[in-house]
Amino acid sequence: MASTMKAMVIRRTGGPDVFEEAELLIPEPKAGQVLVKIAATSVNPIDCKVRSGAVAILPPFPAVLHGDLSGTVVEVGQDAHKFKEGDEVYGLVGWTGGEGGALAEFAVCDEQLLAHAPRSLPLDEAAVLPVVGITAYQGLRRKIRLEKDRMLLVQGGSGGVGHIVVQMGKAFGAQVAATASSDEKIAVVASAGADWTIRYDQETAAQYVEPITGGKGFDVVFDTAGGANLPLSFEAARRGGDIVTIAARAIVDLSLMHSKGLNLHVVFSLLPILYREGRAQMGQDLEAIARLVDDGLIRPIIYPRTFSLSSIAKAHRFLETESHYGKVLVRV
Repeated sequence: MASTMKAMVIRRTGGPDVFEEAELLIPEPKAGQVLVKIAATSVNPIDCKVRSGAVAILPPFPAVLHGDLSGTVVEVGQDAHKFKEGDEVYGLVGWTGGEGGALAEFAVCDEQLLAHAPRSLPLDEAAVLPVVGITAYQGLRRKIRLEKDRMLLVQGGSGGVGHIVVQMGKAFGAQVAATASSDEKIAVVASAGADWTIRYDQETAAQYVEPITGGKGFDVVFDTAGGANLPLSFEAARRGGDIVTIAARAIVDLSLMHSKGLNLHVVFSLLPILYREGRAQMGQDLEAIARLVDDGLIRPIIYPRTFSLSSIAKAHRFLETESHYGKVLVRV
């Protein structure tokens, strides 16, 4: 195997044009790590925020970004026993500190952050699942225990996290409604299996809560938008219901939440990467998600326009400026 690899790095924060190609040494796996030949990664909003400097999460420069990956194990480090050479895996690389990122031909990964890739998906497509799958699973299984026949509303059902929440909610036996902002995205939500679809730009919460829930409100609202949308989620929930959000960085009036006795749950799926606590659970969640995929209950929706490693700047610009649905795939 060659000693160097192609990678896309940033040497400062800024717009998508800060990415540049670099030749780096292929890293060697340390204790508990495996070296993965990367097949693909995907673009999540957090990746764009890190690149731009909008969040204070950044590895040392020159920085290799992105956490999502799928690929093949090519070397196993000392005391790593979960995988063997040749195994196809998917999961996350701990790019925030010393483990490198997924925008490269190879990456060393903590074996706890990986699982065997779903057998029923092409290996490259598995790369779109880790962050969104874990976020959905943590919200519906770890934060709450979504039960059969509960009424679930997914705010932003055509997005990367949203379309997985719709499918996962159905897999767990819920009745699912989902919102979207265009007819194209409504079609995506419907294809994900939603029982009811809602154009949130055309209907108020009061207008859709009455016919769908008989005016009682939803048992669970999974809010992928957050911010100013959170009060709308409070409005759509039943008294004593659960709100799950992945975007709580906002100043929000909690008066309605208080008056309805709602429970607010925040999911930040990258905590185990940032603080190295709970990584084994992430691997377990990835295994559960792979089973859901192989059982035919979840299938990621990938936007038709895909990108390559060398066009990562275009991929970031697309995610930030264009209307899209599902996940954006970057093949390495």
